[in-house]
Amino acid sequence: MIVVKVGGSAGIDYDAVCVDLAGRWRAGERLILVHGGSGETNRVAEALGHPPRFVTSPSGYTSRFTDRQTLEIFEMVYCGKMNKGIVERLQRLGVNAVGLSGLDGRIFEGRHKDSVRAVENGKVKVLRGDHTGTVERVNTGLLDLLLGAGYLPVLTPPASSYDGVAINVDGDRAAAALAVALKADALLLLSNVPGLLRAYPDESSLIRQIPANDVEQYLDFAQDRMKKKVLGAAEAVQGGVRRVIFGDARAGQPITAALNGAGTVVS
Repeated sequence: MIVVKVGGSAGIDYDAVCVDLAGRWRAGERLILVHGGSGETNRVAEALGHPPRFVTSPSGYTSRFTDRQTLEIFEMVYCGKMNKGIVERLQRLGVNAVGLSGLDGRIFEGRHKDSVRAVENGKVKVLRGDHTGTVERVNTGLLDLLLGAGYLPVLTPPASSYDGVAINVDGDRAAAALAVALKADALLLLSNVPGLLRAYPDESSLIRQIPANDVEQYLDFAQDRMKKKVLGAAEAVQGGVRRVIFGDARAGQPITAALNGAGTVVS
């Protein structure tokens, strides 16, 4: 089992990811795809007059503040345009893909945090009305049913709270929880950079190997959203996933290249 997470930032070649995925699926590999959609969500939110608001926690993690209107835009893009666009690509390639959000069947489930601590102008504030959380449970039974019947699941946030409320969850950490729950052999975190860079944005400063027992020591090299990827990698290897790879989704055969060792390998 291989869990592939592809991000939603500018420059990602979804066609290349889907062609590579389809070839490996037809060859008999078991895969699940998780995707993001942050770049398109930002564009649509701006166009709808409700621009995104990003907040930084006291520990330095950046995330989207998700009020109810933002959540509805998020669902429209992630569950609609992005998810169905990827499913259509895979269907045209002969893969019977099924697109679902973590809310469907409570595939991803966790506790709803309705407030968040954020640093603004040097002060820590508590912002209320947030719809976020962290994936704590994965409905592997539903995924096993789909896989057993020959369907390739294409998953996306949001998740469900324990009370059935939609919550925005980080896609990389959701993919890590999924990989742990399914006892995956590998977790691929594909984005618009070649891997974790020692001196971002210098792509020649790629860090090629991270020891599994030392992942969090590399957080200092991670910029912005890459911090969540490193955190997700740490959670995955601690949960028993043998390999986590930060790979490049901009061209070529992104999945095959990552599995062959291109990018940053955590093992």
